[in-house]
Parts: sequence; C-alpha cells; structure tokens
Amino acid sequence: MGEDGAAKDVTEVEPSAPPEEIKDEESVAPPKANEEEREVEEEEIGEEEEKRGDRNDESEAATREGDSGSKKQQQQGPLVCHGHSRPIVDIQYSPITKDGTFLVSASKDGKPMLRNGTTGDWIGTFEGHKGAVWSACLNQPATLAATGSADFSAKVWDALTGDQVYEFSHKHIVRCVSFSPNSSKLVTGGFEKILRIYDLTKPENDPVVLPQQKSAFKCAKWSTSNDNLIYTTLADESGLLLWDLRTNDVVQRWETSSIVTSIELSSNSEVVTTASGNQVAFFKAETGDKLKEHAIPFVVESASLCKERNCFAAGGEDMWVHLYDYETGEEVDCNKGHHGPVHCVRFAPDGKSYSSGSEDGTIRIWRTPTPKTAAEEGKEEVNGKEEGEGEEKEKEDEK
Repeated sequence: MGEDGAAKDVTEVEPSAPPEEIKDEESVAPPKANEEEREVEEEEIGEEEEKRGDRNDESEAATREGDSGSKKQQQQGPLVCHGHSRPIVDIQYSPITKDGTFLVSASKDGKPMLRNGTTGDWIGTFEGHKGAVWSACLNQPATLAATGSADFSAKVWDALTGDQVYEFSHKHIVRCVSFSPNSSKLVTGGFEKILRIYDLTKPENDPVVLPQQKSAFKCAKWSTSNDNLIYTTLADESGLLLWDLRTNDVVQRWETSSIVTSIELSSNSEVVTTASGNQVAFFKAETGDKLKEHAIPFVVESASLCKERNCFAAGGEDMWVHLYDYETGEEVDCNKGHHGPVHCVRFAPDGKSYSSGSEDGTIRIWRTPTPKTAAEEGKEEVNGKEEGEGEEKEKEDEK
C-alpha cells in the first residue's frame, strides 16, 4: 500500500510580547502653588485614575475573552489529515470492528486512502486507478474496500494488504459503489444510467443490470440490514429511489425539493438522511415517511446524523462544518478550517467524532461536543445571573 506517514498539523502560538511599562503618574507629586491650583490638579489626577481604571478593566475583560476563546478553539481543534493532492469527494466509516474503526476516502487524485477512523493516521493507499475516484466504501468487517472511478472501472480491494481483488469494467464513469450487508454483492452506478449488481462469490459471471433511468446515478447505498433494498439518487432529478432486488425495480419514490447530493443510512437502517439544496431531511427507511426536515442557510452538499447525540452535521459551499440539533434544527456548533467547499461529512460509528472532506484536499476529524445536562445548564444560568448582579453592584458602589 504505501509507506506509513500520516501528517498532522501542529499550530504553534508565539508568546505575546510583554506589555510596556506604564509610568505611575501618582508618583509624580503636583507642584505646590496655591490651594486653588492644587484642587484643580487633584481633580485632573482623579479623572486620569478613573480613565486608567476603565482601560485596565477593558484590558482584563479582553484577556478573559481571549483566554476563553483559546480554550474553546483548543478543545474543538480538528485532527487534520493530509495526503490527497486534489479535492476529496467521498468519505465512509466502517462499523466498529475488533481492530477499531476505519475511514476510507475518495479523491479526484485517483488514490483512495485508508485511515484509522479515530486518530486519522494514514494506513495505506489503494494504487491502480487511472482517473478521479468518485466513491469509496468498506464492507462491514472492514476487510474489503470498493472504489468507483472516472477511468470507467470499479475495483474491489483487500483492505488488509491493499491488493486489488477484482476489477469490473464499465462503459462510462462510475459515480457510486456499495457493498451488500453480508459483503457478497456490490452495486455500482454512474453515467451509464444503470445499476449493476455483481456477485462477488462468482465474479466471473455477468452482473444483474437494473432498468435504465433518464439521468446518471449520483448516489447508491445498500441497506445495512436488508440484502434486498438499495437507495439511490439521480444527478439531474430530485427525489430518492428505493429498489427492491426481489423485483429488480423501483418500489418507492420519495419526493425532495431539489436534487439529492448525499444520502446516508443509519447503522441500524432505520433512518435515511438526505442533503438537497438548502434542506436536510430524515426519512423512515422502510416506509419513506418523512421524520424531520430542516432548512439550512447555505447550499448543503452532505449531511450525517448522530441519533445517539441528537444532532446532525452538514457541510457545503460556505466551507464550514456545522452541527445542528436534530429536533429543532438550531445550530449548536460551527467549525472553521477548510479552505474550500465541504463535499462530504460523516459521523464516526461511536458518535464521538465526525469527519469532513473538502475541495482543499484535506480530511478534518472534529470532536463531537458533549451534550449539557439540565443541571449543568441550570448551574451556568445561576452563575451568569450572579456575575451580572455583582457587576451591577460594583457600578452602584462606584457611583
């Protein structure tokens, strides 16, 4: 696969220069003239002391805010994963395995990579494609990886050795690949406007070809618990298509306001998350009933749900990675750092972190903030009230 060498960003903060000494004006005695001059000078000194005190208070407040901001930034600072030389267009986590969690990435540089899903450390690169790689995924045990490329091929790899296991030729660009729950089959879709189902236990056999559509396939996800269901979206049509392999045809069409650019299935296949235009929607996987829908103030390219922490992540054209409350749609966190649009976001299976891939060629792994308990929120409210009352009392004493 390649030589081990995951790069990490280290931000060094230079110590600030010591403040200039402020001469103590009180140490300079006023000239002794007559009583009126001394009174005028004492009033001027008093006014100067008040101004100096105000400046010190402002400086101290700014220092507190700076310290607080530094702590917040340090707490939320991402792990930055370098290695790709072109935009990252797809990232996928494996489920939790006995060896941990793994993260695979697809990039326009044509070199899909495998990483430790927790630390972001580079494990290896799957070498062999001759064009941009648009899709990458892992099977549930994380022993196989699959990739779809602009070189008109889909490949299956041994995730332990990095060796190519199978190569399936196509007649056009392959935009999406996905394993069946038991890893015995692979679905591919792309610019040919058809889905192919390959039997990995009999790779020499011709694939099953599903009915052609009017538009290219953009996304295809196999259900994580049902071997018969595949969820797809099209590049030029809104909505989501649910295929049933018992009939080899579409059995449901779910309506969306615009073209769906990302779909995600929860680990238990209960919820399907979609990103389309300025909307993030959540559907019941078996029936297509819409559970929630939230308007987002930017064009969303990808979204990911963490039901255990009652939040979802979204990224898109504004180059930031946002975290929202699942129930209300209220933004609870905003992560800045990417230098280009965010094409893909995914939660780790344990929900403790989530990753983003961007036009800037980096993957960033963000820590999920721990939800506050009602007791903690109440304590913060009491502390804030006490601080406010203390400040008001100080102002009254000064008067």
